[in-house]
Amino acid sequence: MSSTVRSGDIIHLNVGGKRFSTSRQTLTWVPDSFFSSLLSGRISTLKDDDGAIFIDRDPSLFAPILNFLRSKELYPRSINVHMLMHEAEFYGITPLVRKLQLCDELDRSSCGNVLFNGYLPPAVYPAKRRNRHSVAGSQFMTGRAGPVERAPVRRSNTMPPNLGNSGLLGRTAAEERTSAGGSSDPGLVRIICGHHNWIAVAYAQFVVCYRMKESTGWQQVFTSPRLDCMIDRVALNAKVMGGSLGDNDKMVAVASVTEIILWSICPDGNGKEIGVFSLNVPAEALFFVGNQLIATSHTGKVGVWNAVTKHWQNQDVVPISSYDTAGSFLILGCNNGSIYYIDVQKFPLRMKDNDLLVTELYRDPTEDAITALSVYLTPKTSKMKHTGTHWDIR
Repeated sequence: MSSTVRSGDIIHLNVGGKRFSTSRQTLTWVPDSFFSSLLSGRISTLKDDDGAIFIDRDPSLFAPILNFLRSKELYPRSINVHMLMHEAEFYGITPLVRKLQLCDELDRSSCGNVLFNGYLPPAVYPAKRRNRHSVAGSQFMTGRAGPVERAPVRRSNTMPPNLGNSGLLGRTAAEERTSAGGSSDPGLVRIICGHHNWIAVAYAQFVVCYRMKESTGWQQVFTSPRLDCMIDRVALNAKVMGGSLGDNDKMVAVASVTEIILWSICPDGNGKEIGVFSLNVPAEALFFVGNQLIATSHTGKVGVWNAVTKHWQNQDVVPISSYDTAGSFLILGCNNGSIYYIDVQKFPLRMKDNDLLVTELYRDPTEDAITALSVYLTPKTSKMKHTGTHWDIR
C-alpha cells in the first residue's frame, strides 16, 4: 500500500471478483493477521483496474469473515464451519479460528453445555509470601488457629474443590511438601472460578488469574505469592460497578482454614495485598457481593470486607445451612427455619454499633432447616419486598 494511506481511510477490496469496502481499523484490529501485514506493506499487493486490492480467495467465505471483523459476532448456523475455518486460518484471524473450533467441537460433543475451551500452560511456582499479621475486625492475631474438625453442611450454591490433575509445576514443586499440604501434590489444580472475562485458578498454595482478550486469547495477569497453608476457597471479582477502588477494582481472595487473604490486581498485572482477615472458624463459602467480600461458616459466622470503609467485620448469626445472593442482598437460610438477609450496601452505616443489620425475612412454621435457597430479583425490583422477589425454598 502507498504510504499516503491513513488509519481512517476506506479500504476497497476485490476478493475473487467481488468488491468489498471497509475501514482500515476493521481489517487490522486482530494483530499479526494477513490484513495487518497487507496494509503495512509487508505483503505485496495487486490492484484491479479500479484501484481495489485484489485477493484471490472465495468471496462467499470472505463475507462472514468481514462480518466477524466488523461485529466480533459469529452466526454458525449459516456457514460451513470447516471451510470457513480454513479461510480464517489463511487470513490469520485467530479469534475467529478459536470460535470455529469450539463450534466444531460442540457439533461432535454429546455434552451440549460447553461455554469455552482452551489450554492454559502450567503456572510458574511463585516465591513464598512474607508472613503478616491477621486481622479480625480491629484486632490483630499473632498466630493461626490449629486444625479444626469440619462438620458436614448442606449449601445450596457451594461446591467442593475441583481436585482434577491438570497442570504440573515442575520437579521443584512436586518434590516440595509443606506441613499443611502433607501428601497433596502442589501441582494439582484444585479450584477454578470465573467472573466476566477473568478466571482464577487455585493450586495448593497459590492462585493465578487469567484474562480473556478477544484478539489474543487467555493471558496470565496475576500470580499470588506462595502461601504457607493449603487454599480451601477462592473468590474473584473482575468488574465492580461504581466501586471506590478506581483502577484497582479487580480483586481475588483465598481462604485457608480460618484465614482470608485479599488482593487487588492493578492494570499492569501487579497485585497489592489489601489485608489478611480471620473468620475465627473455617470459611466454608467465600464470594463477592458487589465490591464486598463475604465469608460464611455453617457455625453461624459471617465476615464482610467493605471496599468503601476498608473494614473487615465478623457477625454471629444462627447456624447457616444455605445461602444465596440477590443484588446487594446476602440471603441466609438457617437451621432454625428462618431466612435472614443482610443488605451489604448499608454495611458502612452500621459501623458505630458494630451490627450488620441482620433482618429476619421468613420463618418456617415447623422450624425445619432451610437446606437450599434460590432467590431471583426481577429487573424492576429496587428494594427487597415480597411482590418483587421470587423464592424457591427447600
